[in-house]
Amino acid sequence: MTTRQRLLRARELSGQPVVTLGGEFVGEIKDVVFERSGGSIAGFTLRNPRLFSRARKDSLPWEGVHGVGRDAVMIPDPDVMVPTKELAPRKQARKADVLRDRVLTDNGRDLGTVVDVVLQGGTDLEVVGYELEASEALGTAGRRVLIPLPDTVAVSGENLIVPAAATEFVSEDLAGFGAAVDEFRDRLREGREEDA
Repeated sequence: MTTRQRLLRARELSGQPVVTLGGEFVGEIKDVVFERSGGSIAGFTLRNPRLFSRARKDSLPWEGVHGVGRDAVMIPDPDVMVPTKELAPRKQARKADVLRDRVLTDNGRDLGTVVDVVLQGGTDLEVVGYELEASEALGTAGRRVLIPLPDTVAVSGENLIVPAAATEFVSEDLAGFGAAVDEFRDRLREGREEDA
């Protein structure tokens, strides 16, 4: 990971236009759908920006995304769209939504509640952290903080599990958060190499 890749909150993607490489407007991003088990993006639900337009029944799977820019999400053509029920069946969509989930350390400390997901990348995006409404365990109760994630995320029921070491890399500043993610992941890799 390089610090030149931009960081953004998932909510910043809401409202971005989805456009084909040929310049055709397809719709706007409504919500980001996450793969709970791996902490990756499954795709996007869409909306039509017109006032009296019908609800959309199709969604954009991550595999159909050509690139994510500052001003638009690019797709090769509209054929990449899938029925929303394939991307996020109603029951699974509730389970896929990590917002409002509790984040616990692997030693049982409750760090707070997820209010947003932090993404990093250029034309490709990776989930690198959560924005939390912090608990008292972090010493910043009620404030919003950023906590880095390891390369893979553990899920236990309704809770998200992070290594206890993640608490040493908590940040309140998105601009410097990329360096915290890099340092945290480097430390985890070093620990795995020592254990091997």
